[in-house]
Amino acid sequence: MITLAVVAAYIVLLFVVARLSGSNRSTTIPKRHPRWLVTLAMVGAAITGISFISLPGSVGIDAFSYLQMNLGFIVAYVVIAYWLIPLYFRHNVVSLYEYLNNRFGVISHATGAWFFLVAKILGAALKVFVVCIVLQQLLGTALGIPFWVTAVVFMALVWFYTYRGGLSSVIWADLIKTVCMVACVVISIIFVLRALDLSFVEAIKEGSQQGLTQIFFFDNINSSRHFLKLFLSGVFIVIATTGLDQDLMQRILSSDSLRSAQRNMVRSSFIQVIFIAMMLILGTLFFLYLGKKGLSGITADEVFAFVSSQEDMPMVMSSLLVLGVVAASFSSMGGSLTALTTSFMVDILHGRQRFDQQHYRKINNVVYLAMTIIIVTTILGFKAWGDGCSLNLYFEMSSYTFGPLLGMFTFGFFSQRRVCDKLVPLVALLAPAISLLLDLNSQAWFGGYQFGFEILLVNAALTMVGLTIISRPTNKR
Repeated sequence: MITLAVVAAYIVLLFVVARLSGSNRSTTIPKRHPRWLVTLAMVGAAITGISFISLPGSVGIDAFSYLQMNLGFIVAYVVIAYWLIPLYFRHNVVSLYEYLNNRFGVISHATGAWFFLVAKILGAALKVFVVCIVLQQLLGTALGIPFWVTAVVFMALVWFYTYRGGLSSVIWADLIKTVCMVACVVISIIFVLRALDLSFVEAIKEGSQQGLTQIFFFDNINSSRHFLKLFLSGVFIVIATTGLDQDLMQRILSSDSLRSAQRNMVRSSFIQVIFIAMMLILGTLFFLYLGKKGLSGITADEVFAFVSSQEDMPMVMSSLLVLGVVAASFSSMGGSLTALTTSFMVDILHGRQRFDQQHYRKINNVVYLAMTIIIVTTILGFKAWGDGCSLNLYFEMSSYTFGPLLGMFTFGFFSQRRVCDKLVPLVALLAPAISLLLDLNSQAWFGGYQFGFEILLVNAALTMVGLTIISRPTNKR
C-alpha cells in the first residue's frame, strides 16, 4: 500500500505540473525555458526506464564496459551541439524531418518520417514494457491485476497527462524525473551497502576483485565489448537516436537561444556520465548481494526489482524503485507521444498546409489517441515475445531503424548531389536488410568477427552508398 500511495502521489504531482505549465495542448516548441531547466530535462530525457532498470543488471555480464560507450556519447553531444542544432535553429523546423523535404524531396521526407515513427514506436513501447514488468512484479501481482491491465492503465495515465499539459509539462516532468531517479539510486546504494555490511570503498574493492568494475576492454577485437567498437557505437548511436530524434531534440530546442541550446547539450552529457556511473556502481552492489545470498539465474531486467523486494531490504526501497521507474518513463513516454503525433501530422499528413487550426487540432487529438493504442499493442507484443536485457535490445533495434536516417542526413549534409527522390525508399529498406544479413553471418564470413552496435555504421554507410548510386551531380542537366 505504501508503494501504491507513493506512485499515486507522484502522478498527482505531475497532473498539478501539467495544470500549471500547460495552458494549451501545444506540440510546438516553446523557446522560453531557463538554461538550468533544459539541462536537467535533457539528463532526465536521456535516461530512460530501460537504462534505469537494465543498466545495473548488465554489470553481471558486461561489467562497466558501458562507460566506454559513454565516452562516445560525450563526443556525440558535442557534434550535435555544434553541427545539428545550428541547422535546426536556422531552419526553424517543427519536425526535424522537414530538412529531408528541403534537401531531397517529398518522398524522402515521408521515408525519413516513417522510419522515425517505426523506430520511436518500438523504442517507446520497449521502455514502457520494462516499466510495466517492474510494476507487475511489485504491485500488479500482489493486487491480482494481469499484465495487460497494468500496461493499459499506465498508458492511459500518460496519455491524459501529456494531452493536458503539452510539451511544457513534459519538460518540467523531466526535471522531476531527474530528481526522483538520482534520489532512488543514491538511497538504494546506501541500503545495499548496509545489507552487505561493507563501506563504499570495501564494496568497490571486492567488486573489482570479482571483475565487476572493469571499464576498458582492448584484448579481443572480435568481442562486442571491445573499446573501439563501443566508443564508435556510442558516438553514432547518440547522433542518430538523439540528434535525429524529434522527441529529444524538442527539449533542447526549447532553449531561449542557439548558444544556450549548445551549452545545455554539452553540460547534460557530463551530468549523464556521472549518473550512469552511479547506476553501474549500484549494479556492482546488487551482484555482490546476490553472491552473498547464493542467488543466480536472474535476468538483467529483473535484478533491481528482485533485490529491492528481499526481506532484509526496507520496504521504502521497493517504493523508491517503483517511483524511479515510473518517473523514468512517464515524461519520456509523454514526450514520445508528442513527438510521434507531431511527426505524423507534419511529415505524413502535411497538416499545417492542409488544415485550418480548428481542424488540425481535432485530427491531432485522433492521431494522439491512435499512437497510444499502437504503443499499448506493441507492449503486449513484447510481453508475448520474451524478455532479457532490454537495454541491448533497444540499441540493436535503434541500429537498424535509425541507420537509414543517419545515412540520409549525413549524405545530405556532406554531398551536393541530387538524388532520385522516388528511389530513396528502396535504398532505405535495402540497407538494414543487407546489414541484418551481414550481422547474422559475420562470424562465418569475417573470421569470427562479431558485430555489436556498430552495425549502425554499416547500415548508415550502405544507405549513403545507395544514395550515391541513385544520385547525380547538381550541375548535371
